[in-house]
Amino acid sequence: MIATKTPKQKSSDKKEYAHKWVYLFSEINEAQELVGGSWDKVRALLGGKGAGLGDMTRADVPVPPGLTITTEACNAYHAHGHFPDGMWEQVLSALKQVELKTEKEFGSPTNPLLVSVRSGAKFSMPGMMDTVLNLGMNDAIAERMVELTG
Repeated sequence: MIATKTPKQKSSDKKEYAHKWVYLFSEINEAQELVGGSWDKVRALLGGKGAGLGDMTRADVPVPPGLTITTEACNAYHAHGHFPDGMWEQVLSALKQVELKTEKEFGSPTNPLLVSVRSGAKFSMPGMMDTVLNLGMNDAIAERMVELTG
């Protein structure tokens, strides 16, 4: 049920990509190692929310599983007008990991995974960026939720 390609994605035959554009919250150590251990650089790479959610996950704070698309991916999109090679595949792979951890499926009318998409930056900017809640909701899922909850 997950879209496999978007119109603005540049095609590529590569199966693996040298650049990591997407980090699961549970991969915070990998992100921190990539930037040489600097927490400030982790925040620059993942944004404040992404870094914070990764740090809470690392500390075993109960955080729902999720993923962060790097600020580098955003910069590449703005520079070239399309997703960087491999980014969309990495999003789909990470979303599949979230599905496995939650035992839910994005787009499923019987066991839906609903996600929130939040913009983030190195520094907090309340009210400056949009948030999308309940991504994955559609009419079939809404009808099923009504049936389940009465």
